[in-house]
Amino acid sequence: MFFRLALSSLWNRRGSAVLTFLAIAVSVFVLLGVEQIRHQARSSFGNTVSGIDLVVGARTGDINLLLYSVFRLGNATNNLAWQSYRDIAADPNVAWTIPISLGDSHQGYRVMGTTTDYFTHFRFGQGRSLALAMGSPFSDLFDVVLGSEVARTLGYRLGDELTLAHGLGSTSFSRHDANPFRVAGILEPTGTPVDQTLHVSLEGIEAIHIGWQGGVKLPGLPATVENIKEQDLTPESITAFMVGLKSRLATFRLQRQINTYPGEPLTAILPGVTLTQLWQMMAVMENTLRLISALVLLASLLGLAAMLLASIRERQREIAVMRAIGASPWFLLALVEAEALLITVGATLAAVALLALATSASRDALAERFSLFFDSSLITPDSLVYLLAIVAGALAIGLIPGITAYRRALQQQLG
Repeated sequence: MFFRLALSSLWNRRGSAVLTFLAIAVSVFVLLGVEQIRHQARSSFGNTVSGIDLVVGARTGDINLLLYSVFRLGNATNNLAWQSYRDIAADPNVAWTIPISLGDSHQGYRVMGTTTDYFTHFRFGQGRSLALAMGSPFSDLFDVVLGSEVARTLGYRLGDELTLAHGLGSTSFSRHDANPFRVAGILEPTGTPVDQTLHVSLEGIEAIHIGWQGGVKLPGLPATVENIKEQDLTPESITAFMVGLKSRLATFRLQRQINTYPGEPLTAILPGVTLTQLWQMMAVMENTLRLISALVLLASLLGLAAMLLASIRERQREIAVMRAIGASPWFLLALVEAEALLITVGATLAAVALLALATSASRDALAERFSLFFDSSLITPDSLVYLLAIVAGALAIGLIPGITAYRRALQQQLG
């Protein structure tokens, strides 16, 4: 009966009530959306690599090593010797390794030299393995496997030829045009930096740099494919490599062993720990987004208070009638609070439903383009706290017009 009266009262002022409802629904949608994106971005960020125990590179900072080896951001300070890689890979605790060589590009996309172990052992997300949408891993010296975004953006298909460029710029005048590569495979979307990478063999990287020195092509006729294949294409150095261990109990021992490797200065990092450090550096951005969302919500709740306060002045006759039939001042205060609660709860439920619909409709696109993997848990523990805080805030804001109605009722009683 009480809430039915509150609904009837809101219906009589449905124009302003609907506008307030929409304002709160939009602000709650923004707040929950930001929280959901923050939560999923953090989860997806950590899921860029999965099942990799160590990442090893030349001596540098932990975050820098993670950025250029996993996220293809920045440049390596130095390479590590192939012999050092072979020594560490031969450790009895090592189950598998994935060597990577960076430094070339194609129309702004990074080129990564590796081995076929990359397609076997690399994992992302919740332990998901790479899968080919078409074609097969590279088998010939000048085969290339494209990430999904590279193939989609540049319009490549199986069998197309492309030329790699020296360096990482989107425009390069040092092109390896003597030996074009053939598209042998295209990977399925992963929502990770794999989608923006061209994958070739380590031997292919060595082959295109024959006749080059210091990033400059030496004068003379380029070597033929037959002559190149007859040469020893074992690399002298690589950029970094990923390590999977037989037992994680040996992780810290092997990390310490690599960090004190006598052959050359090396750095071994735990990807999960370094990702946590990287995310802590981004805490300022997270808090800024939260603050903006909270201010938007606060503005909407103040609008709710303004709407209810204005309605009090228009409801003098209604208040007088309710006082005449025995309604107490406390009843009028509770009625205003109930109206604020109904608008806020209804707007919150509408915002949650809209967020669920938007998430479901854009899940695949967000995963493919922005590396955001939305799971089924729409409401996180933090989001639940926010929802309770919104309801509590609405009740607190509703006290402003509620107390006004209470005082007017007392004045009528005294009169």
